[in-house]
Amino acid sequence: MNLELTFLGTGAGVPAKERNVSAIAFDLAQERGTTWLFDCGEATQHQILHTTIKPRKIEKIFITHLHGDHVFGLPGLLGSRSFQDGTSLLTIYGPRGIKEYVEVSLRISATHLKYPIEIVEIEDGVIFEDHQFIVTAGKLEHGITSYGYRIVEKDLKGALEVDKLKKLGISPGPIYQKIKAGGEILLEDGTKINGVDFVGPDKPGRKLAILGDTRFNQKAIELADDVDLLVHEATFGKEDEAIAYDYFHSTTIGAARVAKEAKAKALVLTHISSRYQGNDIDALLEEAQEVFSNVSIAHDFYKLQVNRKQTEGEFL
Repeated sequence: MNLELTFLGTGAGVPAKERNVSAIAFDLAQERGTTWLFDCGEATQHQILHTTIKPRKIEKIFITHLHGDHVFGLPGLLGSRSFQDGTSLLTIYGPRGIKEYVEVSLRISATHLKYPIEIVEIEDGVIFEDHQFIVTAGKLEHGITSYGYRIVEKDLKGALEVDKLKKLGISPGPIYQKIKAGGEILLEDGTKINGVDFVGPDKPGRKLAILGDTRFNQKAIELADDVDLLVHEATFGKEDEAIAYDYFHSTTIGAARVAKEAKAKALVLTHISSRYQGNDIDALLEEAQEVFSNVSIAHDFYKLQVNRKQTEGEFL
């Protein structure tokens, strides 16, 4: 099954012609028939209009921090969802203050939602878990409280080894389901088999980290530990390292260091300052590649799939 990211906005601070502000859609259509959204900067719903994303299918929104370029699109998207037959629960996760921001925005604008919302103000640790995913939040180092998210897909049960069953004369049917569930199975002829002997190894779940604005710090490395994909901001190039530090942001080199020290399989850079245009982007990419080879710089509407087997040097 595919896990696909669509970068709806990849710029820093203010919208620009080439890059809107931060928002990433995580397509879980095959897994759960929904979409998760990470950040919701100004005009995110406008960006969505250029994609196949359906706001009514957005199940969860994870806000990294409350700077405007990450949240100013949220009230508009919430209101519009009511006009698109959205009736299912929407859960919003974010730092302390996200509840007040949403509730005041909706109240002052007299926006009445036709669907239920739940707002969860997060702290470090596991903030969501079900039979498919575990999402962990970790506080980063920014001018205001900013979080990164680690998303881990639980291991998938191995495939039933049908050829082995057919060789024993066991034909397809309801018994296949029992065999895959494991345990001892009594066949019609009195033979006993153990289900685990006919199921292949579990498929490791995929892991990714999507981080909010931050300086280089240890928590980012922890969140990105051994992930298949790390999404990291790179507001500045290495020549602006002092500015990046003063404004609690990362450079291309800092982001690449996180990926390398975390042993991530792949890195995507986003949240790029509008000071970098044209050939500047190639230069930013080369800087990062000096530290970590498997890296790309996202642009608006950039899509990629998170695959199970990634190796250094082979991008997604």
